[in-house]
Amino acid sequence: MDCFITIDLGTAAVKVSAFDSNGNELGSNKGSYPTFQTRPDYSEQDPEQIFITMLYVLKNFLNDKIYPRKFKVTSICFSSAMHSVLMVDKYGVPLGNAIVWSDNRAKAEADELKSSTLGVVLYNATGTPIHPMSPLNKITWIKNNDEERFKQAQKFLSIKSYIIHQLTGEYVMDYSLASATGLLNIHTLQWEPAALQHAGIHAEQLPTLVPVFYADAKLKKEYQASLGLSPKANIIVGSSDGCLATLGGGIWGEGKATITIEDSGAVRVMGKKVLRDEKQRFFNYLITEGNYVSGGPTNNGGAVFEWFARQFGDFKRAYDLDDCLESLIADAAKVSPGSSGLIFLPYLQGERAPIWNANAKGVYFGINIKHEKQHFVRATIEGILYAIYSIGKTLEEHRSIESLCVNGRFATSPFWTKMIADIFNKPVNTHFKKDSVAVGAFLLSATKAGIFKNLDEAAQTIKLPDTFTPKKQVHQVYMKHYAIYERLSYKLTEEFEAISKLQENE
Repeated sequence: MDCFITIDLGTAAVKVSAFDSNGNELGSNKGSYPTFQTRPDYSEQDPEQIFITMLYVLKNFLNDKIYPRKFKVTSICFSSAMHSVLMVDKYGVPLGNAIVWSDNRAKAEADELKSSTLGVVLYNATGTPIHPMSPLNKITWIKNNDEERFKQAQKFLSIKSYIIHQLTGEYVMDYSLASATGLLNIHTLQWEPAALQHAGIHAEQLPTLVPVFYADAKLKKEYQASLGLSPKANIIVGSSDGCLATLGGGIWGEGKATITIEDSGAVRVMGKKVLRDEKQRFFNYLITEGNYVSGGPTNNGGAVFEWFARQFGDFKRAYDLDDCLESLIADAAKVSPGSSGLIFLPYLQGERAPIWNANAKGVYFGINIKHEKQHFVRATIEGILYAIYSIGKTLEEHRSIESLCVNGRFATSPFWTKMIADIFNKPVNTHFKKDSVAVGAFLLSATKAGIFKNLDEAAQTIKLPDTFTPKKQVHQVYMKHYAIYERLSYKLTEEFEAISKLQENE
């Protein structure tokens, strides 16, 4: 029997999943790795640690759950977080850690570019907002601040490109992930010359551009032997986690949007045309030619709730974060919507959409003597979801959204899902037992294998049986508090900048 393996290189962990030809999940396994935040605005990961973790999880998963059941691996399809930059030398050896999406060190480079005529040209060409998250600005920062390593760099890769090179020897990047770099012209599907010139690099220093279905890179013989895989097993380059989550949620057409909340978060829609916004608030990423995933990301999703848990949670069992999170959600459920006037700005890692302010900071506002720990818990969750709502609200200036699909570990918590329905005042659909990123990677793999004619047909097979309907009165309560949240997010702009400058001198 054939099976399809998917590998998601997430921010905090790698997840390996398997599906049969009918789309039934055969199992999954995860392995985690750290993010190093040695200074304010710095976020890095060790690419070799990610690779070793991926190999360990994949090998154990195959030996424990796939081979004993006599399944034959047809393909392995990759997904990954966006916006990472890794420099390697002429031998393919990393020149230090990878800089990941939450890294904000390129604030000055982003501000200078955004205020220029070139910034407008590049946003329209690449579809990527001008922000420290983008590899374009990360590479420019390296050029300006790390001249020695910049000169040594033979290639500038994403983490996924590095992993695939380790497995196959080829440097490739799919159009979809490339469309999140700020370096790809999404209209010509070529590296944008003006972006390359600005970053001080040339096209040969970037991976070869390929479609998401690309499977010509073959697994090295040593990994065929180690993993027990056939030479005929396809290594599919795949896409980004965001695009595959959209596909795996069945968000393929008008009137629908998907909300993802993992460590970060996003609101996305899918369409046949680029979503044009004069304020440059949204991204436009390719999944395949003529199919664009548009929307906005937040830096501050589940990672903020996990931060709160580590600082203020009660760990009944040592290191059991999940148990602690569940306990905090139970506390939050004891508090009425609005948290008795306590409002939280969740900007612990700066913020992307819709305010695009890398200097933004976390704030608890409205604290009074009656507030208890449970109010802070609920306010923290509400603040994260207000950030998500602010993205959806601005998206609706351009697209009609009648219903939502949610995915990701936090969004699919029933307590969070119900809050999303009430805040947005829209019905929310989900499937609590399925990972939309893995499902999207399966649909891509199955389309490559000929099971579906195209991704349009594949997306139509998605059924989301769990539906939450909003309560209008609760929505009205949230909107009164959200109005204050929104004003604070912009009123504190000068204070955010001032405190950031103080922190830079620490």
